[in-house]
Amino acid sequence: MRIILHIGPEQVGAERLQSLLAENREALAADGVLVPKSPGARNHTRLYMAVTDPDHVDPLRFNRGYGHPGRQAGLLASVRADLTREVAATKPEVMILTCAQLGASLHRLSELERLKALLTPLSDDIRVLAHLDEPARLLSRHYARQVLDGRAVSLAEELALAGEPDWWDGAMARMPQIAPAHGVFEETQGLPFWMDYTRLADHWEGVFGPGSVILRGFEAKRFDGKGILGEAAEGFGITADLQGLKTHKAGPGPAAPWLTRARLMNGLFLRMLAQGDRMLPRKLWRQLLDEVAVPGDPIDPGSLSLVSDRFAAANAALADRFAGLSDRLQHRPVPCPDWQEADPTKGFRATQYLSAFLPRIDRVTRQERKLAARTKGTNAQSGAPQLTEAGRSLLPASAIAHFEQLKTSPYAPHNRIGAVNEEELAAAFAPAPSRVLPTGSTGNVIVGCMKNEAPYILEWVAYHRAIGVDNFLIYTNGCEDGTDEILGRLDAMGIVHHRKNDDWKGKSPQQHALNQSLKEPVIVNAEWIIHIDVDEFMNIRCGNGTLDDFLAHVPEATNVAMTWRLFGHNGVTALEDRFVIDQFDTCAPKFCPKPHTVWGFKTMSRNIGAYKKISCHRPNQLRDDFRDQVKWVNGSGKDITRDAAENGWRSSKRSIGYDLLQLNHYALRSAESYLIKRQRGRALHVDRSIGINYWIRMDWSDHRDITIKRNIPRVREEYERLLADPELRAWHDKGFAWHRAKAEELHANPEFEDLYQQALELKLTGTERAAWALTLDMES
Repeated sequence: MRIILHIGPEQVGAERLQSLLAENREALAADGVLVPKSPGARNHTRLYMAVTDPDHVDPLRFNRGYGHPGRQAGLLASVRADLTREVAATKPEVMILTCAQLGASLHRLSELERLKALLTPLSDDIRVLAHLDEPARLLSRHYARQVLDGRAVSLAEELALAGEPDWWDGAMARMPQIAPAHGVFEETQGLPFWMDYTRLADHWEGVFGPGSVILRGFEAKRFDGKGILGEAAEGFGITADLQGLKTHKAGPGPAAPWLTRARLMNGLFLRMLAQGDRMLPRKLWRQLLDEVAVPGDPIDPGSLSLVSDRFAAANAALADRFAGLSDRLQHRPVPCPDWQEADPTKGFRATQYLSAFLPRIDRVTRQERKLAARTKGTNAQSGAPQLTEAGRSLLPASAIAHFEQLKTSPYAPHNRIGAVNEEELAAAFAPAPSRVLPTGSTGNVIVGCMKNEAPYILEWVAYHRAIGVDNFLIYTNGCEDGTDEILGRLDAMGIVHHRKNDDWKGKSPQQHALNQSLKEPVIVNAEWIIHIDVDEFMNIRCGNGTLDDFLAHVPEATNVAMTWRLFGHNGVTALEDRFVIDQFDTCAPKFCPKPHTVWGFKTMSRNIGAYKKISCHRPNQLRDDFRDQVKWVNGSGKDITRDAAENGWRSSKRSIGYDLLQLNHYALRSAESYLIKRQRGRALHVDRSIGINYWIRMDWSDHRDITIKRNIPRVREEYERLLADPELRAWHDKGFAWHRAKAEELHANPEFEDLYQQALELKLTGTERAAWALTLDMES
């Protein structure tokens, strides 16, 4: 096997190449080329973070919780195990690893040696690939990127360096002392040592061997259009027929006056952080820089001719050495007057802006310290969790490595957030009065998809009617258990709108249904549109537990991110005709940012036409004229518009909130229900079966939450009212009997019985489950 190690650097098309490889992963695998997922879905940043020296903490390691040497050591072990497993499973002829940070950050020989030691057990045939551009052009882009990441020194530093005899050593001499808590990193504040391309090639060949490095020229037009297919073929030696990317035309780059403003702000931010009494998370830092943006022309690369001159002779020799460079490095920009920093315009004073920003910075500082104190308090009370005997015997090596990283990290799961007492049952909610809708309005409408859900439909409909849902639009496909007949009867009774979806087209029946739903009058005339599934229950934990009670807390909201709370099988093995919300009351901890599935959310949207499309978790394609009109809130009523308005389908440490509303997700129900679900697949991913991996991800039973049980009396009343219809009761009973018979059939099948027993034998703690799920996420 040959390993092609693509080292970037940044700003020379790495993102486009990585997107091409990721989107063609299956086609490449069929042709014997492995693009592994375990080091990262696109950019293999886990590989990079694993091999830097322990004291070389970069922004990625710091922000992702790997700044501590012990956690980084765990990451290295995990990356090694994961790569070994992927190679053993696929036996490829070629493996492509790609990370733009490798070329622009690894300047220490010890780091290259650690990288080589990680890879050589897999193969000693390693080629190192880098793409390069004319130095002045690349420097103008790189400098802009650094400034928007926090750089505080100007381009005058590089222009001075151009006059020194050794660019690389001069850049090393100017490297800042790394201070992560104060926002100081080599990658942000340091000068680009790697722009001495000759030294860069020698640096990598010194460790990976003579002739191991391949240098190729970067041309934006080639990378942005169909030419990227040719570049992939020539650079990586790919012969597979790849699906191209959409043509992409890069913008002109940040305005030079904005960069001046941002650099001045960065200087003040760094001085503020050096005092030690404030914190400035990366996301807020960038938001503040965006708020001082002004229009203008970008930096003209022609003004950096000193840098072009500095490397002209060396790069001409390099082009003779590496045919793939062609004449790209000699394609100099049109000269213009030497660079001078642009005027920030409009009498800009950074100190005035800092004064205006301080209240927000102080608020975030309090939030971050409160969260850190909670995490520290949790660890102090319980100590870092240790692997149980069951975990030690069951978890694969890569999951154990994840466990060691996770257990003392800021991402360790715990239940110490939120204000709701979830373990003591409060008084039952009273029946809610019937809602009177305005003429023409269909009110609060759920749109959903079902396949073989007969035993669960009536409880789910009764529950949501009891909390204030007015209408339902339900699509079905491929049903055998009476689901269609139950929904057909409910349709005839005027309770739901049922649509057959057997002729669906596209990637999934669910997305086809959602696309069609936008044409339905019940959706067109809705006040609120809610997309959830039959295993999801909106658990409203305020007032009398109705939608109206929740919406009274968020009168200006247009979208509500309803975060999942995953409920496990709770020791219930047999399929029973009892309420789901009564049988299953053990769940995931409230604080569980990893793995990503735990904090997924579904969305309730006010029907104002802000988005063009409904997708599985959220509306998408925000219309330009609604950008200032949408307001997203979480389940605690907190404004999360900045985080959620444009994209994303899961909550984060910043946006999580359950106090007023959470989405109880009963993905498994009983162990027998899980068997049946395993047999039929999922509505959204019809080509993926649900094996033991799904159980590992979803069977959370560490904590108890009984808050939803306050609804049982009024749900029971509505449920019995529905069952008073003889035809509906008959179809419900037939549906349950079908599932009971299916469970017995699957027990008799050795494959399914083995899966059933395997699931019941899995006894994991929350941290063990999270660690294993993280490993599975990287495999899938």
